[in-house]
Amino acid sequence: MTATISHAIQATHAESATVAETPKGAWTIAVLLLLYMLVNFADKVVVGLAGVPIMEELKLSQTDFGFLGSAFFFLFSTSAILVGFLVNKVQTRWVLLALATVWALVQFPMVGTVSYTTLLICRVILGAGEGPAYAVAIHALYKWFPDEKRMMPTAVLSQGSAFGVIVAVPALNYIVVNYTWHWAFGALGIVGLIWIAAWLLLGGEGPLKDPVPAAGEAVVRVPYLRLLTSPTFLGCCVASFGAYWALSLGLTWFTPFLVKGLGYTQKDAGPISVLPWIFGATIVLITGAVSQMLMNRGVGTRRSRGVLGAAPLIVAGFVLLCMPLVEGATARVALLVLGTGLSGAIYVVCPPMLAEFTPVSQRGAIIAIYGAVYSLAGLLAPAITGRILDSAATPLDGYLTGFRVLAVILIVSGILGLLLLRPSSERARLAARPATAVAA
Repeated sequence: MTATISHAIQATHAESATVAETPKGAWTIAVLLLLYMLVNFADKVVVGLAGVPIMEELKLSQTDFGFLGSAFFFLFSTSAILVGFLVNKVQTRWVLLALATVWALVQFPMVGTVSYTTLLICRVILGAGEGPAYAVAIHALYKWFPDEKRMMPTAVLSQGSAFGVIVAVPALNYIVVNYTWHWAFGALGIVGLIWIAAWLLLGGEGPLKDPVPAAGEAVVRVPYLRLLTSPTFLGCCVASFGAYWALSLGLTWFTPFLVKGLGYTQKDAGPISVLPWIFGATIVLITGAVSQMLMNRGVGTRRSRGVLGAAPLIVAGFVLLCMPLVEGATARVALLVLGTGLSGAIYVVCPPMLAEFTPVSQRGAIIAIYGAVYSLAGLLAPAITGRILDSAATPLDGYLTGFRVLAVILIVSGILGLLLLRPSSERARLAARPATAVAA
């Protein structure tokens, strides 16, 4: 039986046609998923926040610590892809619960005396559990919000990363300073268990799904190769790769940069470490609001999503190139906050762009593969920066070199994003091509 891909593409918008209003309880789920991402990023940031005490206690070189930062991403991408296909078949509510359980339990071995090997293994396991987190959460969220109402919920969900740092860093830094870094991990395990209890009580599966075919009709899917080689998918991966390079550097090296590069104490570095995330959260919310406003005014998604997400990457890169040109810790921190914060805009716009032309039944896998590809930056950035630091004449020289590398990556990824991100054209192109239908 032969059909056109347009039938499958139309499924991405069918939920908005059949559901006039956002389903009841959607924002409760959005808040729970925001808290889910908050825990997710608190888990990520704790190693970087406690970087100096960890290096001193375990007698690690900068290269060793960079390798520890990268270890989190060893299974991150693989897990993201596998679970992305799994959520095409399994309800997201149970997948989210299973992932959160892994996050919580893997924190507790660090409470006692721990070796570098044990810490390394636990971070690899945590990365495997957190790799699919954002994609699964987005897929779950989109089962509650129709296409034209997704920008602000996506922006809210993306705030989990910022709030996870803003809320967790002062508390975790207090624990690190007063009770050792071991108990910071234990506190995260307890918080994870609390979220699990809340999700069991309040979480649920969204009602927006693929239309159910009538007897004898066919279910049409777009071949994955066409989706994965589409310019917009590639553009999202490249642009987000640059942004994630910035994010993973922030997670691993920002606090050590403040302490070893700029001379701040661990106590003072904690509050400063939240500044990029506060600014980044503001950028994400502004991006979501502006994108939604432009779409409401009839502006195409090429500009209201693609350009709006990619252009800030280029600006961010040029801002970071100015860091070696200024003197003083305050000026350098300000430029780093501005540059890394601007790059976060891309995370708000890419999932909705991919959802524009991906059938709902394939959306979980596509968003997961997208996340798996761009998060490879997390595997590379901490380790490469650690090697740069160990080979530099001074710690400050090493950090500034690492940030110059980041700047170039941001500029290139932003330019490629501007060239490739054309979701509405993608939808039209895919809809015009024939596909083989599968009998219902």
